[in-house]
Amino acid sequence: MTMTPKEAISYIENYGWSTTRLGLGRTKELLSLLGNPQKDLKFIHVAGSNGKGSTCAMLASILKEASYKTGLYISPYIQEFGERIQINGQNIEGARLAEITERVKVLADSMDDHPSQFELVTAIAIQYYQEEGCDIVVLEVGMGGALDSTNAIDAPEVSVIANIGLEHTEYLGDTIEEIAETKAGIIKTGANAICYDGDPKATEVIRRICQEKAVPLTITDFSKIVPGEYSLKGQSFLWKGEEGDIEYFLPLLGPHQLKNTALVMETVEALKSRGWKIPKEAIVRGLEKVKWPARFEVLTEDPLFILDGGHNPQCAEALKEAIETYLPGDKIVFLLGVLADKDYETIIKMVEGFAQEFICVTPKSPRALSGEELACVISDRGSKANAAESISDGLAMALEASHGNPIIAFGSLYLAGTVRTEFHKEYKAWLRKEGKKARQSLPLDQWIEKSDEIAKAICDLEEYKKAEVIFVYESAKAEVSLERLVSKAKTDGKTICYPRWGEEEMEAVAFGEEIVARDNTSDFWQPEVHQGRIVKPEEIDFAVCPLVGFDEECYRLGLGGGYYDRFLPKCTKAFRIGAAFEGQKIEKVPRDTWDIPLDAVATEKGIYRRKR
Repeated sequence: MTMTPKEAISYIENYGWSTTRLGLGRTKELLSLLGNPQKDLKFIHVAGSNGKGSTCAMLASILKEASYKTGLYISPYIQEFGERIQINGQNIEGARLAEITERVKVLADSMDDHPSQFELVTAIAIQYYQEEGCDIVVLEVGMGGALDSTNAIDAPEVSVIANIGLEHTEYLGDTIEEIAETKAGIIKTGANAICYDGDPKATEVIRRICQEKAVPLTITDFSKIVPGEYSLKGQSFLWKGEEGDIEYFLPLLGPHQLKNTALVMETVEALKSRGWKIPKEAIVRGLEKVKWPARFEVLTEDPLFILDGGHNPQCAEALKEAIETYLPGDKIVFLLGVLADKDYETIIKMVEGFAQEFICVTPKSPRALSGEELACVISDRGSKANAAESISDGLAMALEASHGNPIIAFGSLYLAGTVRTEFHKEYKAWLRKEGKKARQSLPLDQWIEKSDEIAKAICDLEEYKKAEVIFVYESAKAEVSLERLVSKAKTDGKTICYPRWGEEEMEAVAFGEEIVARDNTSDFWQPEVHQGRIVKPEEIDFAVCPLVGFDEECYRLGLGGGYYDRFLPKCTKAFRIGAAFEGQKIEKVPRDTWDIPLDAVATEKGIYRRKR
């Protein structure tokens, strides 16, 4: 029986991480049973406490732009399992994952000492990269280095050691020196080594091990990277490299990312010294195009909502520095969720001075600290904190509490994954509420006056004057009234059709005389089911739909039923125009894959036409 992608992931996740029995034996045995696919591959091996994921993402993007087929192996994933195993920026397909896992399962199940979850994934990834013919693989260490399953490879092209801090002390050691020693286990004779210039005690350990193994070492020189302009879109910098001073742009935010970039640039120089062809243009494009979610990632700018996977004191320090850089003087709503085994008191201490308030949630992990407990800890420290029942509720609470102030969600990658998955839905719901508020802020006389102005502007359009069949939705209470437009269309002898919906889709209905009955049971108006003639979408010349929100690109935000989203694309010859009050305009409507822009939006201020 063929394994499904869901079954493959379930099989992998059925096995623990085996942190209590660290070692390379199981991984090496499994790879041997697979025919040692790792020996057909070239690697860049990256270890460290913080920044190794960003470093891997930048390196993979640059190598892809240099026309190398590039594998990227990372952990953990943010939203979907396939993120862990990528080639040229594309996640492994579910069917391919299942097919390789099914083969690996037979071998793993035959072993006396069964591989752990991470060891299984590592073997599956390496087999995939080998079968797909990758030129090079950027391989991120899971935990530590020396005994991490990724260290079952031979000497890589470059061993990269990112910033080192105190972490996983129960497994890696109680001091910086002990942790550095463990992470330096990926340094092998025959490779080059690049080391982040962080804690001097860690750097000295790396230097000693490189000398013992006769490995050429480069300590990152941060003076070679000169910061330039920055905004929430990204940051520019000069790199004083072998080819002279070159300006680059990086979409990743935060001063700490420039230090990670310096590590990347030194790694690129080491690769070039080993014969890899990486032109300047590939570095420029690779850095411009790099994507690394949940690292001071801007999800929306109105209000400003930033997602960060920071989960330890070093990450909190980087977050603090980024706040001071990008949001000086702002008071911030923090959406915070942490794991109970993390140093969350230090994390709170790092950011509490910036807080308007904390919304506390429980990450989806058995190791999570509950939102209620976290809120008590923060309250006892003197800051305002409230607990949410779920992450979705926390998102809604944070959006309601912001009042234009920035929101930052952070504390755990488990939290980040759920936020990234659920944010779109909660943000649209919040925008709908804001659109309703903008309408409700208008006194009745102004609502009628402005609605009439909008109707007149629509009827003055040449597209309206030429139309014979008009589709119009007589609006809900949160929207523009189109009674004047309907009245004018009847006077002009237009055929008017109205929406009517069933369980699955909307249809257009025309009437030969005045409609007698209307259904107002759910704040939406529609004609009675038994009345009217069905009008095919392709017969419609002109379609008008009230909105609760829109942007300058003429994307629409409705009340959430989704009927228009499916119906409007069928009106292939119609001029499609939205009607909204100017106060319902937003910076950018969050879009789903099926959304299409309208041709125009009318407000009391005039007509916004879509730019073609």
